[in-house]
Amino acid sequence: MNKIMRRSFFLFGVLAAAFVHPALAQIKIGVDIAVTGPAAAIGAPTKNAILLWPKEIAGKKVEYIILDDASDPANAVRNVRKLISEEKVDLIVGPNTTPAALALVDVVAEAGTPMVALAASASIVEPQDAKRAWVFKLPQNDSHMATILTQHMADNGIKTVGFIGFADAYGDSWWREFSHLAELRKIKIVASERYNRNDTSVTGQILKIMSAQPDAVLIAGSATPAVLPQRTLVERGYKGRIYQTHGIATADFLKVGGKDVEGTFFPTGPAVVAKQLPLSNPVRTTALEFTRRYEAAYGVDTMTQFAADAWGAYMLIANAVPQALKSGRPGSPQFRAALRTALENTHDLTIPQGVVNMNSKDHVGLDQRSRVMGRIVNNKFAYAYGG
Repeated sequence: MNKIMRRSFFLFGVLAAAFVHPALAQIKIGVDIAVTGPAAAIGAPTKNAILLWPKEIAGKKVEYIILDDASDPANAVRNVRKLISEEKVDLIVGPNTTPAALALVDVVAEAGTPMVALAASASIVEPQDAKRAWVFKLPQNDSHMATILTQHMADNGIKTVGFIGFADAYGDSWWREFSHLAELRKIKIVASERYNRNDTSVTGQILKIMSAQPDAVLIAGSATPAVLPQRTLVERGYKGRIYQTHGIATADFLKVGGKDVEGTFFPTGPAVVAKQLPLSNPVRTTALEFTRRYEAAYGVDTMTQFAADAWGAYMLIANAVPQALKSGRPGSPQFRAALRTALENTHDLTIPQGVVNMNSKDHVGLDQRSRVMGRIVNNKFAYAYGG
């Protein structure tokens, strides 16, 4: 073969690679989650669920690229910039901590790449504007969870409450939603304290709360760092009722908390207690289907809020891809923009944690069907109330 022919074949190969037929283009999804660091207990089940995601959507092969941000927002930004600029992903899933998700709003908007966050705070997607138009969120808003939690308090005669939450965006969001709803339900907050995720002692804060003699204490933390305030309350002899948020629903929380967290009440997504949901619950079938799939891979009673959220993210994406493919091929700006539009127009999609109906002003799309009250009984998450 002469030089001219070799050069011709080489150029043909380059051109062929540059103009891949739309039918052969592969979808690339970048994932940023906290697999290590303070939020590792959240990231582990999230990653487990992602490893179960099918490798094909709407006849297209899908590549998932998973990066660990070590619970650090700065790492999350570096990871996602790399996923967008080097890997050319079509969509970002994660992060699963609120500070990291907030740090990425500008990044994904600038790149025109949709993001499905796995963190809870409503501030990730509200208020909707040009930047947040590219951001969607799977977990229920804290307002949804605070609504059922304060209803449970009111129904059980709680008149006064002490509050201790993370000194970050998660704690801020819960304080904002809980304090507002507590006032509406005539529940008086008699003490309010904060602590850091990596603190090793909260004795000072707990003593201040106990001196106010509240009927109940709400701990606005997540994963294993949420154990510390509760353990301190128990060790100091607190006898009132203890509430936690939906951020505790991990096996590690139960393992670390042990007998100190027994009896705790907490709002949660229905998937966490799928086996005990009333037959009338509208998401019971879908939640049970995923629970069986997850437990077949990872063992009985391993379901968590965060695994279910991750599977919901897959279902949301799988529902949007067929529509997006009509507007562009994977890897193109047109496909990313169409994905964003398709996600925004999700209607009546039942996922393990609720029924999704999004629009241009609501990038969560969940309603009261997305939460119930749970309780820790015999070191397991159990259904308690609602739904």
